Amino acid sequence: MTKKEIKELLIETGVIQEGHFVLSSGRHADIYMQCAKVLQYPEHASTLAAEIAKKWDDKEIDLVIGPALGGVVLSYAVAAEIGVPSIFSERKNGQMQIRRGFEIKKGSKVLVVEDVVTTGGSVKEVLALLEGMDVEIVGISSIVDRSNGKVDFKYEFKPLLKMDIKSYKAGQCKLCEGKIEITRPGSKA
Repeated sequence: MTKKEIKELLIETGVIQEGHFVLSSGRHADIYMQCAKVLQYPEHASTLAAEIAKKWDDKEIDLVIGPALGGVVLSYAVAAEIGVPSIFSERKNGQMQIRRGFEIKKGSKVLVVEDVVTTGGSVKEVLALLEGMDVEIVGISSIVDRSNGKVDFKYEFKPLLKMDIKSYKAGQCKLCEGKIEITRPGSKA
């Protein structure tokens, strides 16, 4: 798939939404990416997962992990494409953790997958968890990177699509100044 085809798929499935949104990072934006809208269709999830898997063809991967909630379906689909297990991390009392009996074997080569990267906060929390273990972090992938080049993970980052979308700190939001109604769609809402 070309980047244009990926973007068209995201538009067709209602992923790209316009309005006034508070992102899970706390920042405000006029565009929100709800990747669950495309991932609800198994054929689209498989297609996007195959595109991510292709980006890592030259690497050995033993496990795919994604942060809940956005990375759960995608990490599973990518793992299915590669033929390895998938697990997810989740927050408990505000701390990202690996729970539900999931274990990561020593020496595992791990790929981190997220649906959308804005500040990279959730991915950085997963990376911090993994860095405390005896594993090799292969890299990170996402469907969309909307960080505008501001995120540095210290590991290779291969998104399917980069989109320059402005976001604002809460106290400096042009949308708030315009009194545009706020929507809180994120998983931390």
